[in-house]
Amino acid sequence: MQISHNSTFPTFLLTGVPGLEWAHAWISIPFCCLYLTALSGNTLILFIVLTEPSLHEPMYYFLSMLSTTDIGLCISTLVTVLGIFWLSALEISFNACLSQMFFIHLFTFMESSVLLAMAFDRFVAISNPLRYATILTHARITQIGLAVITRGTVILTPLVLLLKRLSFCRSHVLRHSYCFHPDVMKLSCSDTKINSAFGLTAIISTAGVDSIFILLSYVLIIHSVLNIASPEERKKAFSTCISHITAVAIFYNPLISLSFVHRFGKHSPPYVPTLIANIYLLVPPVMNPIIYSVKTKQIQKAVLKLVCSKGTHI
Repeated sequence: MQISHNSTFPTFLLTGVPGLEWAHAWISIPFCCLYLTALSGNTLILFIVLTEPSLHEPMYYFLSMLSTTDIGLCISTLVTVLGIFWLSALEISFNACLSQMFFIHLFTFMESSVLLAMAFDRFVAISNPLRYATILTHARITQIGLAVITRGTVILTPLVLLLKRLSFCRSHVLRHSYCFHPDVMKLSCSDTKINSAFGLTAIISTAGVDSIFILLSYVLIIHSVLNIASPEERKKAFSTCISHITAVAIFYNPLISLSFVHRFGKHSPPYVPTLIANIYLLVPPVMNPIIYSVKTKQIQKAVLKLVCSKGTHI
């Protein structure tokens, strides 16, 4: 296979599952199932929230934002991942790699921001229910949505531009089936101290800061719940947070694990970062619709209503 050795704009080689190249066709089957589940589940959530008037509330608007970021994350990686498994299409140009990297990180940062917004939503709903509708107005939710997009774009744009100044004269083989910033940066033969520092700053100022504020939100939520006299009301208040807590856990754990593997796991087996990367990419988009469908009665009712209405037209 011919590889471009242009030191400025190389052609990178993506990696499937190291050591299991012979089984890529079989491995593609669970991947296809996961992608289909994630895309159909999140599309269904979006459709239900947009078409069901009873779900036109702040909590469900934030849920639709979460589904949008999950769909974006899936689409950002779908072509290269399935291209490797189905067609052995390993090559990706420098600019295509940067574009994919931008959108993967953008939707990751956006998801972190949306999870923070959802934590704020639960805090307001529990600690100040009488003012809930006046605090989280439609205009304010729109502003939060725009802030989520702007924040991710502003942080990521210089991160991508800093990569364009680097020269790549070493191996052009990436460790994943998609372009990930630390992975691309490590292939450069230029000084990457600025890139590394900016990348660390980006992750700390987004996922790091968001996780701290989410934790703070739940400290305040617990304090508010403990002030509720009725045990039944306490249980009800806590139950509204279970879906969000689960979504936070399945998003941050793989993200933190992948960051640690890239920075400190130089001697880890090659399949470890691949496994964690695929969990990081696919598990949250797959699980979020399931979690909210199982744990949220209003979503369940809306899904049943949709299924029943379709059934009557058959």
